Amino acid sequence: MQKGYDIILELGYQSVAISYLLLPIKKSIIVTNMDGLEWKRDKWSPLVKKITKWFEKLGAEKSHYLVSDNKGIKDYLFNAYGKVSDMIPYGAEVFSTPTLEDLKVYGLHPHKYFVLIARLEPENNIEAVLDGYIKSNSKYKFIVIGNSNTAYGSTLKEKYIDSGVNFIGGVYNINILNNIRFHAKAYFHGHSVGGTNPSLLEAMASSAFIVAHDNIFNTSVLNDSAVYFKNKDDIASILTRIEQGDFERKNMINKNIQKIENIYSWSLITSQYLELFERALYENSNNYSG
Repeated sequence: MQKGYDIILELGYQSVAISYLLLPIKKSIIVTNMDGLEWKRDKWSPLVKKITKWFEKLGAEKSHYLVSDNKGIKDYLFNAYGKVSDMIPYGAEVFSTPTLEDLKVYGLHPHKYFVLIARLEPENNIEAVLDGYIKSNSKYKFIVIGNSNTAYGSTLKEKYIDSGVNFIGGVYNINILNNIRFHAKAYFHGHSVGGTNPSLLEAMASSAFIVAHDNIFNTSVLNDSAVYFKNKDDIASILTRIEQGDFERKNMINKNIQKIENIYSWSLITSQYLELFERALYENSNNYSG
């Protein structure tokens, strides 16, 4: 790429790592949203993890400005590379048109099932959630949504056969997903290596009652508007308490909706990016020309 642009925005360092060696850095301001800690994913081999970690370092060092979407990522970039980043999260839109029609396709009834929606990967703590579900002896079914036509997906389906866990595969219609989350008795979020996960924001925006893995990425978004787990024993206890009505469900859901409206709205996020771009142009006005 020979042509210079005022600003080049890179979304994630892994898929665009090679571009840091090709971009016209002397002509353009490079802004990178660093996304999550990709090198921590269990599915990668040691070699791929090492290469991915190098990609991360490349992005951190070659970019003129860094964007973190989560406090956990912001702290990590500072501690690992001494880099200060602008924290700008992802966004979501409040879901306000629930219907029961989408549930009928999957034989579901409102508040009679639990749901987990994720890529079926070990770092998403799927087995901890499902082992806890089995231990709880819950009377409600558990729905897992995600592509299960993988080696790990096959392992999960074999492990939990005849257990009350239903793997229904990938669902990519956002309206259907919103309805399933809205009507679930609880939504389980086990992600542990990302920043602000888009599916978590979607769950918040769908008025889901959220049970999340206890890590900085999730707690910095949800704060006191979710229930947290670390292992299968926690899950079993939480499920029992849910069925006993122990949690302030409505209060937590309302708090999450307020966060979507006041923190994670797309209009606010786009304005934050524009402010960053304007500041970058001003700070580099003597070094870059449009």
